[in-house]
Amino acid sequence: MSVKPKFPRIQGFDLVQHIGGGGFSTVYRAVNIDDQRVAACKLIQLTPQTTEKERKTIEKEIRIHAALTHENVLKFLTAAVVEPAKKHEYVAGIYIMLELAAGGDLFDKIAPDVGVGDEVAHFYFTQLLAGMDYIHSQGVCHRDLKPENLLLDVVGTLKISDFGLSSVYKLKETGRTRTLSEKCGSLPYVAPELNTDDPYEAEPVDVWGMGVILYTLLAGNTPWDEPTRRSSEFRKYASGEIFDDPPWNRISSEALSLLCGLLAIKPQRRMAIADIYQHPWCSRPSQLAHATTTTLADRLTEALRQNGDLELASPNLQQQNERVDEDGDQIMGSAPLHNTQFTQSLMLFSQTQNGTRYTPHLTRFYASIGPTLLMTFIQESLEALDVKCKNAPPREDGDGNSILRLRIGGYDMRKVMFKGWVEVEPFSHRGHKGSFCVMQRDVGNPISWRQLWKALILSDSVEPHVYRKNKS
Repeated sequence: MSVKPKFPRIQGFDLVQHIGGGGFSTVYRAVNIDDQRVAACKLIQLTPQTTEKERKTIEKEIRIHAALTHENVLKFLTAAVVEPAKKHEYVAGIYIMLELAAGGDLFDKIAPDVGVGDEVAHFYFTQLLAGMDYIHSQGVCHRDLKPENLLLDVVGTLKISDFGLSSVYKLKETGRTRTLSEKCGSLPYVAPELNTDDPYEAEPVDVWGMGVILYTLLAGNTPWDEPTRRSSEFRKYASGEIFDDPPWNRISSEALSLLCGLLAIKPQRRMAIADIYQHPWCSRPSQLAHATTTTLADRLTEALRQNGDLELASPNLQQQNERVDEDGDQIMGSAPLHNTQFTQSLMLFSQTQNGTRYTPHLTRFYASIGPTLLMTFIQESLEALDVKCKNAPPREDGDGNSILRLRIGGYDMRKVMFKGWVEVEPFSHRGHKGSFCVMQRDVGNPISWRQLWKALILSDSVEPHVYRKNKS
């Protein structure tokens, strides 16, 4: 009888909870019980078919990320490799240990087509600016700035992540730079010069990405499908016609001035990092710099409260101050390091069959029917929305309860691919019975994922069974 491979312990850390992933990796929450520490583990599985080129790409990412240390860059801890073998007790792969961004995705907290207020956008954009200034000072170009690569730590500090497409373009010792030639990145976020075959300057590419992120913070969506003549929105931007249209016409004049400098179509006219610091919109003092973490969380999620999304994710079925141990179980004593006023205020702890659990995804809901029936309704509703669905084997939680799983994928309105999981498990708490559903995104825009979650909840077959604040 073959024994299923398990995860190794990496420098005292055990992998305890699947919390996300990307195109080629899976992310787990890891705990070091002896030291009372939490971390994230990015696992890239290795097989006999893994090529040398693929390994070198991962090694390059590790080498670049390990050299970066800044408050606004996700901290690299260590890495370990388990080679593939015919008989091995451990899962083969490259294990990259990182700081746990316990606040989850920044853009998971942003209401689609609404965005955040000017002050919240200023608070997070200036942190992005500081992080990118440091990254460039180390001679590194990120090349993949987009919403899903911006995370929050336990107190709401922005963390730039995912250096898989990054490249060294400058020697720190001499300041000598080189142009880059590799075409990479996602179409809604890439700079226009990447649509040609010519080499390009590194820093303006990242500045363009910062501009798209600032627009998305303010407007709640990306500005165009791609920065080419094929996009009607980009054509109107290039001609200046778009500034009379919503949401551009509701952006303040100072913020709009900065956006146009960041999104200058010709890279030689685009703002440099030093110029961005001097712009009036950026140089003014932050109104949130000294705010409490609870205030910051409330301001960040204000639009989600107003449109009812937070009520769906956390319909008062649990007490937000319930505390959990390293394995996610409710306890009466000390709480884990990722249970803070900020993460509690963001409602990143959900009530499940077995107590309160850390759940860094606000795309979740509770329903009054059992898991099997709910999953049937979910699949029917998603397929009606042109989402591809594939049933996956159930998995068991730590207490032997079966969790139903559905793999889903498709393309959003910006033609960007999304992939993720829908997981449904039984739920019973304080007289409420039914199911708990989490939609966990692996690939794609967090804002588009939220739109899909909302469309599912409002579908004819699911909506009547969803628990709300005043519904039992």
